[in-house]
Amino acid sequence: MCKKCSDPTHVVSPPAIGRRGLLAAGATLAATPLFAGAAAAQTPDGTAGTNVAATTARAWGAASKTSPIGPIEIKRRAVGPNDVQLQILYCGICHSDIHMVESDWGPSPYPIVPGHEIIGRVTAVGAKVTKFRVGDIGGVGCMVNSCGRCVECLNDREHACLNGMTLTYASPDAQSGGFTFGGYSTSMVVTDHFVVRIPPGVNLAGMAPVLCAGITTFSPLQHWKAVRGQKIGVIGLGGLGHMAVKLAVAKGADVTVFTTSPGKRADAVRMGAKEAVLWDDAESMKRLAASFDLIVAATPQAFNVQPFMDLLKTDATLVNVGALEELPGYNAMRNNTARRNLSGSMIGGIAETQEVVDYCAARGITADIELIRPDQINEAFARMKGKDIKFRFVIDMSAA
Repeated sequence: MCKKCSDPTHVVSPPAIGRRGLLAAGATLAATPLFAGAAAAQTPDGTAGTNVAATTARAWGAASKTSPIGPIEIKRRAVGPNDVQLQILYCGICHSDIHMVESDWGPSPYPIVPGHEIIGRVTAVGAKVTKFRVGDIGGVGCMVNSCGRCVECLNDREHACLNGMTLTYASPDAQSGGFTFGGYSTSMVVTDHFVVRIPPGVNLAGMAPVLCAGITTFSPLQHWKAVRGQKIGVIGLGGLGHMAVKLAVAKGADVTVFTTSPGKRADAVRMGAKEAVLWDDAESMKRLAASFDLIVAATPQAFNVQPFMDLLKTDATLVNVGALEELPGYNAMRNNTARRNLSGSMIGGIAETQEVVDYCAARGITADIELIRPDQINEAFARMKGKDIKFRFVIDMSAA
């Protein structure tokens, strides 16, 4: 049995070698490349060198919060000694892409090129890169840089960087100036530490959402130590929620889904949930009171939280990973009596992102997706707003 996830079927993958591991290894690693032949910079034609010039990439972005997504050209920086250049193969569409394009969380910088569920083929690596070789498959999630020096970064929590992580898109870009551009594009250049290895043989399009939806739901399951036999609830069966169901089921939990869409109840059961309950089913909500060890709220909009807090056991937790607005309805008296906890979580560090990718690859877990072309992005946005998606759109960039 895996001691970390308590899953007797878990095939433990080799751990990611992080910053601290490299420092501890000292001279031995310094003298021996981690991957043979990767010490020198590699370019697409297989020659060694250190200079891969800045490029122009095709991309799909918005000029304003009311503009449709359309084709534009963007600049990608030259490949530095610690950089990886990717030809983007697939990019998932996260609901946060819509929020950012439409400036729902504050003014976004325009033009904006969204996309932070990125799978790509390595086309060049810098001279100091040992983690990748040309031809490898890499993934990029929600961030592309952090300070690397604060206590959070040094403890593999780059997403909580005390000096501010650099988001994959619409974030001030300290390396290139301006703002970062995301994965709705044909290529990108990323510091090697922020690119995760994608194991061979996986469904690449289905793996793309694991880099956001997967880590966002895996991290709280790990932190709150979800184990076999626990009763876990998932609020919302969308892009985030369906990954939460698959991951919790893989851990052996007894999963119940709470949805507003009657048509998704059968999908929840197909994914392994024991039960799917409609939010307005008062009888079922009463029956399930005080019975859950953990509830993951994966809906992207604010909701009345107290009816779900009432479903928690004493000392249990509801963790919100979806809505970023104020959650109304919290009743301190009812929650304090049973020491019920309301918490939050957002993505995870690079080591944990590699962990969820390996975890999913070992079990054949991928997102349920609908593959689209770049010229269908606006239609996909409209369908997502209308909840007309099961369960994640992924853009096939080879159709660009």
